Amino acid sequence: WLVPCLLRSLNARHPTVYPFPPPKVRATHPDCSVVLYFQEQEAECLEIIRSESQTPAPPGPPRQQGCLTEWDGVSCWSAVPVGQSRAVACPDILHVFKKSKALIQRNCTESGWSFPSPPYYNACKLEAIGSNNNNEAKASYFVTMKVLYTCGYSTSLAALFLAVGIFSCFRKLHCTRNSIHIHFFTSFILRGAAVFIKDAVLFSDESIDHCTMSTVNCKAAISFFQYSVLANFYWLLVEGMYLQTLLLLTFTSDKRYIWWYILIGWGVPMLTVCVWVVTRLQYDNHGCWDDYTSLYWWVIKAPILLAIFVNFLIFLNVTRMLAQKIRSPDISKNYKQQYMRLTKSTLLLIPLFGVHYVVFALFPEHIGVDARLYFELVLGSYQGFLVALLYCFLNGEVQAEIKRNWGKWQSSMESNVFNLATQDFTA
Repeated sequence: WLVPCLLRSLNARHPTVYPFPPPKVRATHPDCSVVLYFQEQEAECLEIIRSESQTPAPPGPPRQQGCLTEWDGVSCWSAVPVGQSRAVACPDILHVFKKSKALIQRNCTESGWSFPSPPYYNACKLEAIGSNNNNEAKASYFVTMKVLYTCGYSTSLAALFLAVGIFSCFRKLHCTRNSIHIHFFTSFILRGAAVFIKDAVLFSDESIDHCTMSTVNCKAAISFFQYSVLANFYWLLVEGMYLQTLLLLTFTSDKRYIWWYILIGWGVPMLTVCVWVVTRLQYDNHGCWDDYTSLYWWVIKAPILLAIFVNFLIFLNVTRMLAQKIRSPDISKNYKQQYMRLTKSTLLLIPLFGVHYVVFALFPEHIGVDARLYFELVLGSYQGFLVALLYCFLNGEVQAEIKRNWGKWQSSMESNVFNLATQDFTA
């Protein structure tokens, strides 16, 4: 039979998808769309069978009443009288069957339905889905990817927590600029935590059929993940806005803008995710909300693209203003160093975080999957570490403060040791 052959290839990625229960949710993953197709066809056929069973049978011997509607695992065969035949086309599923217009015929005999002629495996030839070796290679590839991004996010989380601790503990580092950095670090911490939470909820149990999974926990995990990603991009936007404000308003206190920055960095993502959640609940409450081919995905994607676009404009404007500031004889050397220190970090991050997202946003989700996974999971997992490195560990002001406090602590320890030795000698 065709169905066992097709489902064996799918079961390597989605276990326990056959036999099909009545459909409860929909999914749009390419593999899940195959499962969904058969679930919907079976549900429609079972409904027809149910309605026929409730209709009184015509008088006469059962064998002369004809063949009842039947679901054979691939197609639904409508009821016909004895001596007649029924023809159906191959299932219309893209990228699965080579000859989707071929017809399969079954005759209704006194003993019931005949076998399909020609057989499904001859009439509806499968596309090359992949051998067991290919499935094992893919499984090994995804395991490697998971190990890489787990290491990346773990490294980033450790670096980010350390950076937040440094900015919080040293009083001389308390300022608007570093407060924005702390919020930016926190958004990366949330993103790393969201990835681990999503993996724990969605992929901890291999027996779960991800094509039909639709729970409150998995939807909450996906929503939290989308919020953390949005917060990432909007706090990067805040970093760019702050840099531009610093260059434009040299003699204006920047503390007056901090609440506007917080509103943009945390408020806009929260509003966007709330709109997305309400939209999904109202119009597309299916699956686990991780189907990126849905039109409602643009509720999340559009604000991110807007933030990237605005950041790119800021990138161009800041570059222009910086060139003017550096050439200006009225700006002191200390101010120039301050501009350069913040500008190098921010101008590096704006294109680094935005370019790959814009490139992938222009293509369908099934195009360049390997490259997309590598950029968004593996390289993306080390972005938090890069941010902590640029804004904290390589920051000259932070290094000077750590050295000063380290020297102060060493002097205090030496003084305590000397006092103890003196007390012992005098005693």
